[in-house]
Amino acid sequence: MPKVYAIDGIVPVVDPSAFVHPAAVLIGDVIVGARAYIGPCASLRGDFGRIVVEEGANIQDHCMLHGFPGKDTVVGPEVTVGHGAILHGCVVRRGALIGMNCVVNDNAEVGEHAVVAALAFVKAEARIPPRALAAGIPAKVLRQLSEEEIRWKGDNARLYQQLAVRSATTMQAVEALTTAEADRKRIDIPGAMPLSEMKKRHA
Repeated sequence: MPKVYAIDGIVPVVDPSAFVHPAAVLIGDVIVGARAYIGPCASLRGDFGRIVVEEGANIQDHCMLHGFPGKDTVVGPEVTVGHGAILHGCVVRRGALIGMNCVVNDNAEVGEHAVVAALAFVKAEARIPPRALAAGIPAKVLRQLSEEEIRWKGDNARLYQQLAVRSATTMQAVEALTTAEADRKRIDIPGAMPLSEMKKRHA
C-alpha cells in the first residue's frame, strides 16, 4: 500500500483505476484521478495547497508536487511529468510533457500539448503556450512542436496509462534472484522508443 497520510482531517483521494506505487507518499489534500500513474518515491504534499492529478496523467519516480495555501497545483489530463521533476503551485494543461528534472515554479502555466525540455526551469508567473517547446534556465520558447512530436508525446502518455494497469495487475514484492536465468525474458513494448530515435528513423 502507498504511504497515505491525512492532515488537518483531510484525506487524499485516489480513483480505484489509478496506480500509486507503494513507495510514493500522498499527504492531505491530494486528488488522483482515473487511470493516473504515480511512480515510486514521488511525493505529493497536499499539506499547504491542493494537488490535483487528472485522468490519465503520470507522475514518474522521484517527482515532488507542492504548493501554497489557497492555490491548486494541477496536472491536467494525459500529462507526463518526467523523472525527478518539481512542480510547485503551477498548472500543467492537458497533454503537456514536463521533462526529467525540470522545475515549474509558482503560478506558472504550461499550455496544452506543450513540452518543457529536461532540466529546464519555468520561472514563477511564466506562460508556456500550447504546442510549444520550451527549454533552458530560465525556460524560453524555442519553437512550435511538429505533429510527429505531438503524436510521440501522446503515445508516451498512453504507455504510462498501460503501465498503471500492468503495475496494478502484475507488480508484486519478491525476493531477488542470485543469478540471471539463461533464457531470461525481456520486457517488450512494441512502439516504445525515445523521441530522438523516432526522429532518426523518420529522417
